[in-house]
Amino acid sequence: MAKKNKRVRPAARLPKGFRDIEAAELRATQAMLAAIRETYERYGFEGLETPAFEYTDALGKFLPDSDRPNEGVFSLQDEDERWMSLRYDLTAPLARYVAENYDKLPKPFRRFATGTVWRNEKPGPGRFRQFTQFDADTVGTQSVAADAEICMLAADTMEALGIGRGEYQIRVNSRKVLDGVLEGIGIDPADAGGAKRLTILRAVDKLDRLGAEGVSLLLGGGRKDESGDFTSGAGLEADAISRVLSFVEAGAEKGTDTLNAIAALVENSETGREGVAELRQMQELFEAAGYADERVRIDPSIVRGLDYYTGPVFEAELTFEVNDEKGRPVRFGSVGGGGRYDDLVARFTGQSVPATGFSIGVSRLQAALAALGRVETNAASGPVVVLVMDRSELPRYQRMAGDLRAAGVRAEMYLGTSGMKAQMKYADKRGAPCVIIQGSDERESGEVQIKDLIEGAKAAQSIADNKEWKESRPAQVSVPEADLVEEVKKIIARHC
Repeated sequence: MAKKNKRVRPAARLPKGFRDIEAAELRATQAMLAAIRETYERYGFEGLETPAFEYTDALGKFLPDSDRPNEGVFSLQDEDERWMSLRYDLTAPLARYVAENYDKLPKPFRRFATGTVWRNEKPGPGRFRQFTQFDADTVGTQSVAADAEICMLAADTMEALGIGRGEYQIRVNSRKVLDGVLEGIGIDPADAGGAKRLTILRAVDKLDRLGAEGVSLLLGGGRKDESGDFTSGAGLEADAISRVLSFVEAGAEKGTDTLNAIAALVENSETGREGVAELRQMQELFEAAGYADERVRIDPSIVRGLDYYTGPVFEAELTFEVNDEKGRPVRFGSVGGGGRYDDLVARFTGQSVPATGFSIGVSRLQAALAALGRVETNAASGPVVVLVMDRSELPRYQRMAGDLRAAGVRAEMYLGTSGMKAQMKYADKRGAPCVIIQGSDERESGEVQIKDLIEGAKAAQSIADNKEWKESRPAQVSVPEADLVEEVKKIIARHC
């Protein structure tokens, strides 16, 4: 007799580089997004939502990881055999939107956007292929006042999220100044499509993670990481490497001192001098508005890794340290960045449209806030659970849950078939602030029992034996059924 073919079941596993996000984190994320949105709107930015997919040719050469399959993005073909890609940031879709709608938009056009982005990059600890960004951009003005305003917006956003002064810094540089340095070592940024320039930019962008020694290797012949993977370098000679490192390490405490130092390094480059002049204008604006040096600082080590930036660039860096679960110090570093990108819209229209913007990495910033203990964790965040003591009275229990919902309280009737002990465990797992209990005795007397699970858990830690527990009936009250909603609201308010 032939054996039956064994059914092959798919493995329940996450795709590599992705993660599930559960309710508590989702609530914290939404609260954080609301605070960011409020700050952006206060500056006059308006919301815009673009699709997750764009035609791949609309993304062009401005891709995050051109050394990997699919050019660093996830792509597929539509029914017309045109390639589409999941957006890797929110800036490229903005450029397409502006190009399509340019004539009807106010100039400057100020928009914010938040959403998921995807990158087909090598995942690692804390580095995922899907994450959330929150952007603000000003399109249609060449004024460096727009760049300075974006930096001030970034600073105000950090503080709106509970990150105090001295715990963050918005760091500012200019691609024009770096191009001036490259000209000084004999590299034309436009040569060979700017490939060597981009390799240098991406090397310097890793300074905070790899240090001067690691960046020096990437500027030279290349570097092998801890896993054994080798990254080709820019092929610079030792003297050129030294001059690049001298520039990126020229930062001082005062912005004016930094500007004087880097001005001397690019005095023979028209592009470099132009970049320094723009940074000086921004520094004056920071000083006038009370943002200079402590909140926003000129820092030559900031270059940003993407190729589309054309002028000032900036990063939001967290400066505090916390300890991980093993007691080791952890510094979060950059949680957002951006810059001026004057050529992105011109790819579609041939018309120069200046633009500048800033993007927050929401997940990384939220992890930092959690480490600081500044993520709101509302102990009463779960729903009130109405226990089912008698299945013949389901309509009665459902009415209780309905009365609570009508009063604005999150509530549910237990929908399983288990007994009271299992129902209590269920309520604990749901994070319920309290449960509603009405058996036959309570029903006959027109009352309900309300058990405060949060206070009950606290009391349980201090009660020595089961007898004492039963005698004290901690955090459990009996109230008339008509007072159910009012009493539940009191309990929730106590724990909010």
